[in-house]
Amino acid sequence: MSAVRLENITKTYNKGTVSAVSDVSFEVAQGELFGLIGPDGAGKTSIFRMLTTLLLPDGGKASVDGYDVVKDYKTIRSRVGYMPGRFSLYQDLTVEENLAFFATVFGTTIEANYELVKDIYRQIEPFKTRRAGKLSGGMKQKLALCCALIHKPGVLFLDEPTTGVDSVSRKEFWEMLRRLKEQNITILVSTPYMDEATLCDRIALIQSGKILSIDTPAGTVKSFRGNLFTVRSAEIYRLLNDLRDYENTGTCFAFGEHLHLTFAEERAGQEEDLQQYLRQKNHTDIELGRVEPGIEDCFIQFMKQ
Repeated sequence: MSAVRLENITKTYNKGTVSAVSDVSFEVAQGELFGLIGPDGAGKTSIFRMLTTLLLPDGGKASVDGYDVVKDYKTIRSRVGYMPGRFSLYQDLTVEENLAFFATVFGTTIEANYELVKDIYRQIEPFKTRRAGKLSGGMKQKLALCCALIHKPGVLFLDEPTTGVDSVSRKEFWEMLRRLKEQNITILVSTPYMDEATLCDRIALIQSGKILSIDTPAGTVKSFRGNLFTVRSAEIYRLLNDLRDYENTGTCFAFGEHLHLTFAEERAGQEEDLQQYLRQKNHTDIELGRVEPGIEDCFIQFMKQ
């Protein structure tokens, strides 16, 4: 049995005029770390809120641990952990008080499930008497994760958990998720960061409420069509405009200090033709070479399709 299952789920706002989630279907296996990858406004939060019974779907059906999200909402709420994108704990309570409160709400104690959260809690224990509102972003993140885990949920939903925290805290957080996965907890995590997609077992790329692709990170990259090139010159902004005007450009977008380019039509001599075109446009210090695609390159290609 799948830990999470969605069948043609839809959600609209403003009396049906704004489509947030459109005919979304996917399954998550027991013990899987599944990533929902997409930019802000893609529909990730709406999906999570429906799966955690905070929103009613307008169409389709979904289940968590075999329980229907509409009919069995009370059961689901006792069996899942949810960490929303915005820090939502009680800022005037201390670290210790927040954790004790959430344990009480779920009819348990900190001691009963301490083994599950101890590796995370040890990092914030020195600040246990500090009010939650006075914690750093990374510490708030760890406290919120402890509170979401304190009742030992079977499925954990993390909505953009690393947004707004530093790179070191992001790395630590994903290491914590890896250890949680070893305890057979099913984890669904949403993120706009494409580099985090490679840390998941499988990923769903989502844009404008529609699923573009579902596969392993390696499978997603392997599905990239054609060859990808990296291009650079002395005037990068003018280069971007000129490449987008080039007759054989398929896609072209900024990627750090370079541009990533695909050709609309693969043909012999295409690189030499492009070099000549750029020289005619008076570009200097031209660098052109082939590069392996990443998740972000695949995402853009799926969007264009």
